[in-house]
Amino acid sequence: QVQLVESGGNLVQPGGSLRLSCAASGFTLGYYAIGWFRQAPGKGREGVVCARSSDGSTVNADSVKGRFSIPRDNAKNTVYLQMNSLQPEDPGFYYCGTDLGPIVRCLVPDEYGYWGNGPQVPVSS
Repeated sequence: QVQLVESGGNLVQPGGSLRLSCAASGFTLGYYAIGWFRQAPGKGREGVVCARSSDGSTVNADSVKGRFSIPRDNAKNTVYLQMNSLQPEDPGFYYCGTDLGPIVRCLVPDEYGYWGNGPQVPVSS
């Protein structure tokens, strides 16, 4: 059974850093594409950073380039979202997603069939 469990959400101040974790079970994370998405209240889910399964290359949304990354620990079957220089537009619910089929557009939520529980990341003003 594919399962993704996220943790690490916390209140941070603008300019601060935070790392979210996404622990996978039921499949081997390193063989599949994995992405992080966020959803602000009243808005749709948007991709922020993802890692392709074909070569492990990563794709960042323009809004987080140079600030967010997606390191992974294959031994722990866990992927992380490292967020630096957090800005007031970054708060929301953050979800990790994956799919056992091919993913072509790895920042597009519709490509994914499995989702984590989504910790909230509030950024204080």
